[in-house]
Amino acid sequence: MEEGRAGDDQATIVHGNANALASTARDPPRDGVALAGSSNNRHPTDKAPQGVENRRHNTTIGRQAMNIPSLQQVVSAEEWALRCDLAACYRLAALHGWSDLVFTHISAKLPASATGGEHHFLINPYGLMFEEITASSLVKVDMQCNKLHDSPFPVNPAGFVIHSAVHEVRPEAGCVLHTHTRAGVAVSAQKQGVLAISQQSTFVLASLAYHDYEGVAFRPDEKPRLQADLGKANFLVLRNHGLLTVGPTIADAFLSMYVLESTCQIQVAALAGQNGAEGLTAVHPQIVAGVAEAMRVQTGGMGGAFVWPALLRKLERTDPGYKV
Repeated sequence: MEEGRAGDDQATIVHGNANALASTARDPPRDGVALAGSSNNRHPTDKAPQGVENRRHNTTIGRQAMNIPSLQQVVSAEEWALRCDLAACYRLAALHGWSDLVFTHISAKLPASATGGEHHFLINPYGLMFEEITASSLVKVDMQCNKLHDSPFPVNPAGFVIHSAVHEVRPEAGCVLHTHTRAGVAVSAQKQGVLAISQQSTFVLASLAYHDYEGVAFRPDEKPRLQADLGKANFLVLRNHGLLTVGPTIADAFLSMYVLESTCQIQVAALAGQNGAEGLTAVHPQIVAGVAEAMRVQTGGMGGAFVWPALLRKLERTDPGYKV
């Protein structure tokens, strides 16, 4: 997991650390913001201080509430729409079992039209589970990990290193999604990597790269090697670590992770009880080479946008609290 101390320099990178987060949870909330788990949290039915009802929402977690100022009237409509989609992506990732407590991350790049040409992206507040994340709780940072709006939450230092590395060299990357699922880590530890044994794997193999494990990704000096290994690939297996997908949109990155995770689950299941890969039937290499465009054909050229509305409808039925 991507936690732990990164040295004094990393305290600057994350604008806080675990001690600061714990202190925030113990101390009375400042500026009307309280962390889940704090004894100072109001009950969900309590009223906010006079004058702030219209700019605050409650995210109920069990019997406790986390009060976070709404940013809907603060940010541009373009940024708000992106925040809602990214929050939905976090909730959907949790729904599909891709979360790892608070230790993985998804980022979305803000379009230049919303930043004046600067390179800014949104990432999860370190300390919240995926199912807790809302549009307003997402943290906006620049490429030096400076927070660009008031937030009581730090940024995962390893998350920043990984995501900033990708956004630096892949300007078309609208979203980067990283997981630590059991199937993903299991395949990342297998010497042969992803096997061409399923239809899902053929989509992945058309744009797949690997990056060797160098320890928890705290060190900025790892970024050039990660960038070189990723290249133009949209699927990255982080050896002994997990999975990463890159997409032009949040929907594309999510669909790619769905396919990559399915590939890994199928491979782990197929290898169970087998004497290595010899007992499996592989897809012929010529067929693998011929499916590079198959996903585009299957989705009518829409990619993730084809399935995203259906995913949002599912979320509206099961977990609609992300859009606040």
